[in-house]
Amino acid sequence: MPNHLPALDGVFRALADTTRRAVLARLSAGPASVSELAAPFDMALPSFMQHLKVLEDSGLIRSGKAGRVRTCRLEPRALQGAEGWLGRQRSLWERRLSQLDRYLLERP
Repeated sequence: MPNHLPALDGVFRALADTTRRAVLARLSAGPASVSELAAPFDMALPSFMQHLKVLEDSGLIRSGKAGRVRTCRLEPRALQGAEGWLGRQRSLWERRLSQLDRYLLERP
C-alpha cells in the first residue's frame, strides 16, 4: 500500500484529539512540565499521561526527567512529515481541480 506510512499514521492519530492538539499548541511556546501541561484540563493525571504517551509514541514530543519534574518539549520533525504529506495531497487535488475546470470551460 503506497500511502501507508506507520509513522505518519501515528502523527495523524495523535493530532485527531483536541487535548493533544492543545498540548502541542502550548509546547510550541516552549518546554513545560507535565503538571503545567495538565493544569488546564479537567481530567485525572493518569488519563492525561495517556495523552502524553500517544504524543511521545508518535514522535511529536519528547520528555525528560530532572529530579521529580518531568518536562516535555515539542519535536517538530514529526510534524514536518505530516506537512509534507498534506502538501503533496494539496498539490495533487489542485492539479485535478484545475484539469476539471479546464475541461468544463472547454465544453461546448
